[in-house]
Amino acid sequence: MIGILFWCSVIAIIYIYAGYPLIVTLLARIFTRPIKRQSISPPLTLLIAAYNEEDVIAGKIKNALALDYPKDLLQILVAADGSNDRTAEIVQSFSLQGVELSFIPERLGKMAAITRAMQVVRGEIVIFSDANNYYKMDALKLLVAPFADPAVGAVSGAKHIIENKEVLDASEGLYWKYESYIKKHETHLGSCTGVAGEILAVRRNLFVEPPPKLINDDFYILMQVVRQGFRVIYEPHAISYESISASAKDEIARRTRIIAGRYQAIGMAVKLLHWDNLLVVWQIVSHKFLRPFVPMLMISALAFNLIAVVCPPQAENIRWLWLASPFNVYLLGLQGLFYLAALLGNLIHGKGWIGKLLYLPSFLVNSNYAALNGFFRYLFGKQQAAWKKVNRQEEKSQNVNLDYKFLNKEER
Repeated sequence: MIGILFWCSVIAIIYIYAGYPLIVTLLARIFTRPIKRQSISPPLTLLIAAYNEEDVIAGKIKNALALDYPKDLLQILVAADGSNDRTAEIVQSFSLQGVELSFIPERLGKMAAITRAMQVVRGEIVIFSDANNYYKMDALKLLVAPFADPAVGAVSGAKHIIENKEVLDASEGLYWKYESYIKKHETHLGSCTGVAGEILAVRRNLFVEPPPKLINDDFYILMQVVRQGFRVIYEPHAISYESISASAKDEIARRTRIIAGRYQAIGMAVKLLHWDNLLVVWQIVSHKFLRPFVPMLMISALAFNLIAVVCPPQAENIRWLWLASPFNVYLLGLQGLFYLAALLGNLIHGKGWIGKLLYLPSFLVNSNYAALNGFFRYLFGKQQAAWKKVNRQEEKSQNVNLDYKFLNKEER
């Protein structure tokens, strides 16, 4: 029985990380839904959420003003509620260039700031963005092209990570490439189930005011678009660049908040999911709702394996299935090597080829540690809707160089 429980845990993890992407890929090749893309220029609002972003907001606005889109059709609006630094003052310094500010001193959270700013939005399509990310020059044109298809209600761009003015390559970008792969095939099948909140375009008339104390605003916006019968599209060539978290600790803090929000969404599933579209329900459950439970599955696999070593099961046939000797020891050794690799990866911090080799186990362990923290934060109600800034490897606004080579270069 211990062996069966062990393998159930392992199979569940494999399904979440590999089985679901494989099934989506196969279905997308059989039941591809085309998208009508055209070069269109509807009125847009770039809505930038900012909380105490005096270090980066000037650079963000300069990037927004330089984007390749008709100036008379682009409203740049900054929602800076609760900021008690120079963020509002800096935004107002760009007023002669048409930049607008939505601001009140009270801090109620990101979603509350966005909802209030929506009252002065003029664009037919709203692009939600953050203060600490930069768009590639053609991002807006690429984001709006799928809206030529009336069935499309929202379009998400791609998030790319930068470190020291360089786009992260190889293992450092592996997670984002993996997520991008899944979202591409989900899009071919109908709708993607994950969006980048810092580069998300939505038809203004499909925006639904969120409930109070919501943590993950981007997922809620996505689900409301789907519930209204529209598609959510992933556009990988519309690129947003964002600095990497300053440390593994900061990245864990960021992911902890996201996962706490994921558990909140699971708790709202009955009202949140579009039950008339069972395909999307399966996608959401497989891609978003099962992943937060991976740390529990990892713990259970390790626990059952340890029990099998301490009290070896007896079996005459299929000894590996029942975790009988010597397979109980072999599998425990493999798990031990995996966690040791993760520990070494955290100590090396991705330096050299060894660091890159150890990146995946360390990333998986760190991510699932954050997921476990997120579970307890949600369980005990410790996660606030008001967002907390995570330290990133960013430059001060006065030193921002908007000629970063990655803003216009072709991706490898």
